[in-house]
Amino acid sequence: MSYDGWAPYVPAAQRRANAAREIQKLRKKGVKIEPIEVRGRKIARTFWGQAWCNHLEKFSDYANRLPRGRTYVRNGSVCHLAISKGKVEAIVSGSELYDIKINITPLSANKWKNVRKQCAGQIGSMLELLRGRFSDNVMQIVTDQDSGLFPKPREIKLACDCPDWAEMCKHIAAVLYGVGARLDQQPELLFLLRNVDHEELITTELDIQSATVGTGKRRRLAGADLADVFGVDMAEPVISRRQKKVVSKKAAVGKKTPRKKKSFTPTAAAVTRLRKRFRMNTSQFARLVGVSPPTVSNWENSSGELNLRQRTLDALALVAELTPAQAVRELKYNR
Repeated sequence: MSYDGWAPYVPAAQRRANAAREIQKLRKKGVKIEPIEVRGRKIARTFWGQAWCNHLEKFSDYANRLPRGRTYVRNGSVCHLAISKGKVEAIVSGSELYDIKINITPLSANKWKNVRKQCAGQIGSMLELLRGRFSDNVMQIVTDQDSGLFPKPREIKLACDCPDWAEMCKHIAAVLYGVGARLDQQPELLFLLRNVDHEELITTELDIQSATVGTGKRRRLAGADLADVFGVDMAEPVISRRQKKVVSKKAAVGKKTPRKKKSFTPTAAAVTRLRKRFRMNTSQFARLVGVSPPTVSNWENSSGELNLRQRTLDALALVAELTPAQAVRELKYNR
């Protein structure tokens, strides 16, 4: 029975079970589901995730409404959250599944130019950028409530198909917190959301296409290598310096005694066999190859031959030639 048009109360455990069934149906239809998983009480743990949540909580329009969503995001009610240019699309489990759409106005060209100008020469590498390891001055610039990267309430348009009349229902509040949790894992998505290129924050005088090595020197990661550290581009892994040396040595030996090398065919089954041969879990194998754990999971859940970039194929081919003992040593080296 319902009262005043509202659906009857459904216990949290039953809601989760119902949501799981509905989400499974969507997966069978080919919908890519990206749930938000929060471990413990803390919703966001990194600089970017915490900065997003703190920014939203500063606005009086949101301060009294956002707490309604904390419990929802903590208990796994945000079943799906996808971020694209100027848009957040999500599915939240309530008494039924609700669709949420949040539109974010792109960062203005003038504001982005000003941010870049103020940050010029103060961010040494992409690694510093995405991990949020800045000077206090840079942190103040990028998180400034008026001129920083985060949107103001007037730049955020909210929509949920639940019966709650409030502009920000608990489902929307949960999604906004969920964005903070997502930025913990993929901080580059903030720049995608505001429709700007995060690589432009690295000053042009820095050679971001090479790495500086040696005692006492800062190692500058190339822009392409960021995908491998943070899973920005889940198809492109890092090949470590040690692995590159192995390649060079093999190339030198190959000139003297050429021999046919058995190629590695990248299929889901082949990746799974390789990982199990090394007796590694998904996270360990991902670190060995230089990609993110979700990348490895996607590979193993795929069918047929994987369509990967050449750098990915090279990394897998190198790993495939290792013995289990060598793989363990390489894993320790990459830690």
